[in-house]
Amino acid sequence: MNKGLIALAFGGLAIGMTEFTMMGILEVVATDLQISIPKAGNFIALYALGVVAGAPILVLFSSKFPPKKVLLFLMLLFFVFNALFSIAPEYYTLLTARFLSGLPHGAFFGVGTVVAARLAKPGKAAQAISIMFTGMTLANLAGVPLGTYLGQEYSWRLTYGIISLLGLLTMLAIHFWLPDLKNESKPSAIFSQLDFFKTKVAWLLMAIISIGTGGLFAWISYISPMVTKVSGLTESQVPIIMILIGLGMFFGNLLGGKVSDTVSPTKAAIGSFSAMALILVVVYFTAHSSTMAYVMAFITGMIAFTIGPPLQMMLITAGKGSETLAAAAGQASFNLGNTFGAFFGGIPITLGFAYNSPPLIGVGMATIGALLAVVFLIKYSAKKA
Repeated sequence: MNKGLIALAFGGLAIGMTEFTMMGILEVVATDLQISIPKAGNFIALYALGVVAGAPILVLFSSKFPPKKVLLFLMLLFFVFNALFSIAPEYYTLLTARFLSGLPHGAFFGVGTVVAARLAKPGKAAQAISIMFTGMTLANLAGVPLGTYLGQEYSWRLTYGIISLLGLLTMLAIHFWLPDLKNESKPSAIFSQLDFFKTKVAWLLMAIISIGTGGLFAWISYISPMVTKVSGLTESQVPIIMILIGLGMFFGNLLGGKVSDTVSPTKAAIGSFSAMALILVVVYFTAHSSTMAYVMAFITGMIAFTIGPPLQMMLITAGKGSETLAAAAGQASFNLGNTFGAFFGGIPITLGFAYNSPPLIGVGMATIGALLAVVFLIKYSAKKA
């Protein structure tokens, strides 16, 4: 396997841990800081806002530099800001550090996606990208459960100190394993990349991602109360559920890359969103079974993460000449999907419906994602898909 892709996967592992571990230790953080859980939830929202803000800004201002140097710089920011978050003394400095730690996220995956595609063998670009995203799936499989355990048993600050060190490890891997690729962006064309946002295809793609991937987050945001209050599992069994989800994501990510290279990214995306909608219906009707809770955790995680590689390929193909910015915008849109899915998924619970109702919201969002992908296929398949 190409060592350069492994270096990128290290970055995915570090970023996945810093984003998703907070969901597992939110109550611990709230208790330590003596704040409410909703107030602690701002650490999740501020990180997502940092991703949205940092993706286009850092991509644009780093476009004139070779990609290896850009990735090293982004991981340096990751290390510094996560280290700051681990030692910041009070709530508002923690909020600031958490926002800053989100800045390099989208830009790293934006640049990394284009680099992975350049490192790939002919016809294997989506699979190469999926290897980079394997790091994020490994974060959900092992990193997040480990970080949650350390945060609960020792200190959440220790968890984020270790996460920051993963940034240094990634820097070493990039330095030694990633080749010195030439910068293909012309200095005069750096800001012309913003023209991507003047196109209808850009906004259609961002709508596909922001709405469609919300189906995943409508489900996973409320997975803990669903399996404990509906499926009858104990809180001590929830980490097992999360491990199964992470395992499913790991295989789903690789499967998504394979399917995308085989049938075309757009058709793969349509199939993935459609399968996600179908499987969330099954989740709703089988939620009362403790046995099926385990089975569906793995299957749903796998189906949900087949969507990553085809969406990234759609972005860098449609954003010809602005590939890095397009891929970074995809990461920002994915984080909007996180926000939308969690928000809309929580509405039926607020209205008094059972904890297995959020997946039905996910069904609607995934279905809309599939329909919008069909529109993309019809309008742009000849040139873009």
